Amino acid sequence: MRRLTVLAATLLMLGAVPAGAQSQPAQSGPGNNAVNSSDQNNSNKPVEGRNSFTEGQAKSRIEGAGYSNVSGLHKDDQGVWRGKADKAGTKTDVSLDFQGNVNPAK
Repeated sequence: MRRLTVLAATLLMLGAVPAGAQSQPAQSGPGNNAVNSSDQNNSNKPVEGRNSFTEGQAKSRIEGAGYSNVSGLHKDDQGVWRGKADKAGTKTDVSLDFQGNVNPAK
């Protein structure tokens, strides 16, 4: 019985390989994953792509980046949310891309 318990424990330990220890398949396409926080941008200009943010989520994301009075939001042909907002007392054009990058118009 003891042998069976030791064997079962050994098999369980062999199955518990840390996720990072296994080799990962090569990634096809660019490695431009979505941004996970509002204080981090992958790009200093909007990145074109299929955008899954709703208008409400886009507004919240832009406000989370320090803008207020967000208005006139619309999604353009490239999948970028665009509108107007205030920051530091100045009204500016602002955009939100599919990665979550919030950028002022340049």
